[in-house]
Amino acid sequence: MAELNLKQIIDRLNAEFTGDIRKLVFWYDDKAEFAEDIDSVELENAKVYRLEPDNQFMTKRFLEREDTSTNYLIYAPFPKPDVKDNHLEDTMLYSKRFFADRASLLSVDLGIEERYKPIIEKHIKFFANKERTQRFYDLEIENFNEENITLGLLSAICKTRTCSLEEVLRVMLTEGTAEDNKFLSEMEKYDLQSSFWKLCEQQFGYTDAAPTLEKLVVTMFVTATARQLGSGVPQDWKRYVSYKSGNIIAFLDSLMNSVLYSERFDELSHQVSDSLNTSKIFAEMQPEELTEVNTFLIADRTLVKWMVERLTAEDIGVRLDGIGIPGLCEKRMKMHFGSRTKKIYQVLLSAYHLLKAANYSCPDGFRQIVKQYREKDYQIDREYRKFYLRFDKLNFDEVEREGLRTLVENIYTNEYLAKVMPKWNEGLQEPAAFHELPLQREFYERYVRNTKERMVVIISDAMRYEVGEELFRSMLDDPKCSAKLEAQLSVLPSYTRLGMAALLPHQTLTMMDDYRVLADDVLCNDLAGREKVLRQHQENGICVRFDEIKGLKKNELRDIFTGKQLVYVYHNQIDARGDKATTEDEVFVACEEAICEIMELIRKISANANTYRFLVTSDHGFIYKRDKLSESEKIGTISDKKAFINRRFIVAHEAVTEEGVKSLSMGKILDNDDTKVVSFPVSDNVFKVAGGGQNFVHGGSSPQEMLVPVLDIKMERGHMETRPAQISLVSIVQKITNLITTLDFIQTDAVSDTVKRITYKMYFISEDNEKISNENTYIADSRDTDAQKRIFRMRFTFKNKQYDKNQQYYLVVYDEATGTESFRHPVIMDLAFADDYGFTF
Repeated sequence: MAELNLKQIIDRLNAEFTGDIRKLVFWYDDKAEFAEDIDSVELENAKVYRLEPDNQFMTKRFLEREDTSTNYLIYAPFPKPDVKDNHLEDTMLYSKRFFADRASLLSVDLGIEERYKPIIEKHIKFFANKERTQRFYDLEIENFNEENITLGLLSAICKTRTCSLEEVLRVMLTEGTAEDNKFLSEMEKYDLQSSFWKLCEQQFGYTDAAPTLEKLVVTMFVTATARQLGSGVPQDWKRYVSYKSGNIIAFLDSLMNSVLYSERFDELSHQVSDSLNTSKIFAEMQPEELTEVNTFLIADRTLVKWMVERLTAEDIGVRLDGIGIPGLCEKRMKMHFGSRTKKIYQVLLSAYHLLKAANYSCPDGFRQIVKQYREKDYQIDREYRKFYLRFDKLNFDEVEREGLRTLVENIYTNEYLAKVMPKWNEGLQEPAAFHELPLQREFYERYVRNTKERMVVIISDAMRYEVGEELFRSMLDDPKCSAKLEAQLSVLPSYTRLGMAALLPHQTLTMMDDYRVLADDVLCNDLAGREKVLRQHQENGICVRFDEIKGLKKNELRDIFTGKQLVYVYHNQIDARGDKATTEDEVFVACEEAICEIMELIRKISANANTYRFLVTSDHGFIYKRDKLSESEKIGTISDKKAFINRRFIVAHEAVTEEGVKSLSMGKILDNDDTKVVSFPVSDNVFKVAGGGQNFVHGGSSPQEMLVPVLDIKMERGHMETRPAQISLVSIVQKITNLITTLDFIQTDAVSDTVKRITYKMYFISEDNEKISNENTYIADSRDTDAQKRIFRMRFTFKNKQYDKNQQYYLVVYDEATGTESFRHPVIMDLAFADDYGFTF
């Protein structure tokens, strides 16, 4: 870094006078800064000659006639005279000038041509601080011209690591405010603010008599939005539209897609949206004009309001530019604000699919009912669950809640359940009904008994078929997992005590007159009883609760599994939440948590306990409806005090003869000579029972309660699902102006048990795949949880060749091991060396 001192000047002068050829060097010290020091200057191969304003002619005679062999430094403690007044002008043509001012030293040290020295002089105050000057040096600008010098000064003020207007503006907007920007104040201090605005005009087309950052940001957002709107921009916005839309869109895209700066983009978007009153403007537009708008969240709110209105009107066939509501929801979820709007679009998607059930038709015959349910009807129950799961998390003002919710509830209850359940219960009376599906009481014989390898059976209380199907799909996403999904018909009544007994190995299944349930004459309503039954058939069997093993360490888990052939794990997330009046409305949340917990348990056991075969099933399913039951949905009080009475079933020695109730023999269900009878509503009605919740029920006869999943899962040995650590570009750069360019990247995730170390190769290429830079290697192995500490720099050196500014070039990043391209970033190569890029101040 250049510093102004006498020793440095003497060293530079001695360097000028090396060699055998006579040299004359003129030093015009404009401010006579060294007039007092010049007499003490001693040069190794030259003499010092002091020039005065009135001895120029005599000096010319002396240098050209009297002493023509000695090297001389001609020192003048005044500015160089004009040509017409300078008698030594022709002598200077074959001589050399020396400069000892700070601007000159900097120019020489950096390799800046003489013609650009006035720019350094203009901003010399900037270089008074060593730290600022060092930041300018650290930018390593390769080819100096007026634009690059100015950009370098701006970059040093903003402490960017690359010489780029985009990076300067990014720092100004992300590390400062638009209203009172500290960097803009610094630019004013060093006479650079007008240069900054000139660059903004050149790069972004922003012109204003009184420019401000707030108006520049508005210009950017309006210009980008103008390209996305289906029609022209509003009249009031036209004054903000720039002709440099491509550069603006590229800059905003870099900001919005950045791991580090996307939140700041959202803040700026919100500020601009408020200032422009986009809420009112978009509300007056046609919805099809907004489908591509990605700059303002209010566009999503406007589209959501429109879709809610169409769905509430049951207009599910409506389209915008050929896209239906599902397509529009999927499209908007993938756009920038999708992370914030995803839940509401998912609600609308579920509502859309449920509205299609308004035309639901249930087939006749038990076999066909089961077939249709497993192929598509289960999706209605799933969408109803997903609807409320997300609906409950929305803010009240995000949708016109009640109208849409009421419509969904009515269709699910009155168009779907009201049709499928009577048909189901009619079909269940068919002589062959209990032969159409595997029966729950045959579970052990069918799936477990003949297994040679160690097996874990996970029984999730109240996991109905559609929840099991989602678990099945989720497990299939793991490439090292193979899974098969079947369904079995639960016992009736479909409740925990009987269902859990049916899933155990047994010769006999008995419901006593006091309604206790025995398997092989063993009471099995608790863990100890179930394990006793299990060990009668598998001596190396064990029963455990999920909550007892979920937090165990590797060695503790192995201790439980060592020497065991069969492990029954009892998981109780859904039923535990749904069976309580205070938490029954959380049952759909419990379903999501159950899926995640079971997946995690399977992976944990397979990784730590040398067990790779799993069966997941359930004791029963459930019905959940959000609206409270009306009195018309309740079947009259039963007077038989000896009966086992539940909301969805009654077990007694006599069948209930109320209208809307059917019955089956318990002997038929349990395959014994039991003379008791189970009675159940043919609809979603319930028996009047005191206490408890009303929305979550089970025990009766419906596909939701009696169809339970059986997942057969095999995990590959030693596998733990992992993904490679990702990297992304932090520096906002669309144009390369130096042959040597340094860029910042970030490793987006810390390396962990599930995020693996990976090596990347990165370099620049042309459109025709010519490599135009060196190749860098980065090993993404940082485990630091602080994102700022995962930022790293890469230096690229480009080929010294002619580049076409109209051609596209790319930064490409590859996985070294697979050769797969991870991402590419487009840039313009602007490396002209001989002109000023048309940049003038």
